Amino acid sequence: MSTRNIVLISIIAFILLLGGCGCSGYNSLVDKDVKVKTAWANVESEYQRRSDLIPNLVSTVKGSANFEQETLTGVINARSKATGITVDANNLSPEKIAEFQKAQNELRGALSRLLVVAEQYPDLKSTQAFRDLQTQLEGTENRIKTSRKDFNDAVGDYNSSRRKFPMIIISNLIGFPEKGFFEAEDGAEKAPTVDFTK
Repeated sequence: MSTRNIVLISIIAFILLLGGCGCSGYNSLVDKDVKVKTAWANVESEYQRRSDLIPNLVSTVKGSANFEQETLTGVINARSKATGITVDANNLSPEKIAEFQKAQNELRGALSRLLVVAEQYPDLKSTQAFRDLQTQLEGTENRIKTSRKDFNDAVGDYNSSRRKFPMIIISNLIGFPEKGFFEAEDGAEKAPTVDFTK
């Protein structure tokens, strides 16, 4: 066998090997992309559940005499902003995830303020409807945390796979861009101060 034939066979074998790896890598990325999109749908579902509870909470709180209107307005406005931001599952870029997360954090903050203010109204706290809604919100917040973790796990697996050779060479060309994570909130790195002297 001539050197030319050996080189030609080697080139063909290399192309077939690379093609096989490419097809396998592509199929793997498709599977991981579907997992990310499924995890994202679960995240959206949990945030929607929280958003759906808010009108009932606001109605229950409004029934309490002299409840702070500014606090209620803050919750309503934050809900409107949070539900106004949608992220397409095909564009889960870090910037889009950060924008979504910011609006959701503002809503969570407004809800926290509402619940703190509600502590000043013993008649409101004692109503069964308010207690039920508060319990549902707490459970929903726990489900949101779990969904976000599952989403971040799926994104980590996907981003890791797309950065490995040979996929790193072609992942952006064939429509598999990097996806964004949910990040820790600003200030989360600081431990709270506990003062037992008070």
